Amino acid sequence: MNIKEKVLELCEYSDEQEWFEFKENWFEPEVLGEYISALSNAAAFHHQKYAYFIWGVSDESHEIVGTTFNQYKHIKNEPYQNQLARNLSPSINFSFEETEINEKRIVVLVIPAAEELPTSYKDKRFIRIGSSKANLRDYPKREIHLFKILDGRVETIETIPAKYQDLTFSKLFGYYGSRGIILKEETFVKNLGLRTVSGEYNLLAQLLSDDSHFPLRISLFEGKTKGSNLFSVREFGNNCLLYTLDDLLRYGDVLNLIQADETNRVVERKDVPLFDSKAFREAIINAVLHNYWVGGNEPMISVFSDRIEILSRGTLAPAQTMEGFYQGESIPVNDKLSEIFLQLHISEKSGRGVPKIIETYGKDAFSFRENSIVVTIPFNRIQTVGNKVGNKVGDIDIRKKLNPRRQRILSEMRDNPNITIAELALLISVSDTAIENNISFLRNNGFIERIGSKKTGYWKVLD
Repeated sequence: MNIKEKVLELCEYSDEQEWFEFKENWFEPEVLGEYISALSNAAAFHHQKYAYFIWGVSDESHEIVGTTFNQYKHIKNEPYQNQLARNLSPSINFSFEETEINEKRIVVLVIPAAEELPTSYKDKRFIRIGSSKANLRDYPKREIHLFKILDGRVETIETIPAKYQDLTFSKLFGYYGSRGIILKEETFVKNLGLRTVSGEYNLLAQLLSDDSHFPLRISLFEGKTKGSNLFSVREFGNNCLLYTLDDLLRYGDVLNLIQADETNRVVERKDVPLFDSKAFREAIINAVLHNYWVGGNEPMISVFSDRIEILSRGTLAPAQTMEGFYQGESIPVNDKLSEIFLQLHISEKSGRGVPKIIETYGKDAFSFRENSIVVTIPFNRIQTVGNKVGNKVGDIDIRKKLNPRRQRILSEMRDNPNITIAELALLISVSDTAIENNISFLRNNGFIERIGSKKTGYWKVLD
């Protein structure tokens, strides 16, 4: 482990995470022992191999400031490190490491994650809650979940074997190379954590392989519900997940129509996008990053006439609270995948994704279901074809341009919303195909909407 690189990596976080702590020169012998217990258990809770207590870094600004902390001091005529080892149970192989960054002394206490049993100090078990240290018994839900993790009863994309073991990674190498990062053939599997303890490729490896076997789909519906006609299904994947994500984000640009707002135009018209592209990007990245891949299902994106719904499988991370979620506290569901996204600058440590969506669309953009989280991105339509646009002289109401046949269809639908295509064809004396073509025009341009199914639904004329 390169301690200098690790410290610099942790300093990039906007906030301290539950598995590392920054201090300048602070030292309280008993409290530090409790911190070791808390950090060791937090590392296990977040599926990290190690936790870190770092002296020489400001806990507010994360600036390298240097330290005078002496890790070799004696307490009551006994080396402090011996005292720590004697009071920690089960025994963990912690170590103090020293380095220099910008000519300033840094000391790092490297703490292995708990294994089999939670780590205790003087027979008390501690855990990190946000940036605070707490007695584990005061948080029974976390205690239960921690025991499940230590017993191997919590499956993650790192612990569960891939369904396919004949995996190749040429696209992964290409993606890293495009970001200016060189993967080494001999070490990338270990460094990215792509194998289970037993040596098999894990689900994370499958997701990052040349064929993830997880196709991501965007379904486009004609109306406002899934009961409306399905225009098309665009499939992105079975590819390396990183490329699939890029394809999804690019397709968002295709969906995001730029509308020309001619209202009160004097010289230049105003271009208005259908939806906020940054909020869409954050919602898509979060859906892919925090999806419960272990369940075998991928995120689901549905495009309706008035909105986009982005569904991510699973629920909040066990350590996450609803308040923390809305405030942007980043507690990933898939820890290692989150590290990879950060390394590739796909996502950030700032946790601004959720706040960005809330800033644009409010908290109501999020809905929490039993086994999924849905983000709704509403469309900002500045005009509906069929309504008068603007207020300048010369604007023409498009309804006046409807031909007599289409005007007759609208009239018949107003009088009888349950009218059928066959009945319209008989009344207007044209073929069924001609009626269907005219109805398609009226629907696509916002004059009418089909409510319910073809057999039991009815027509709604949008005045």
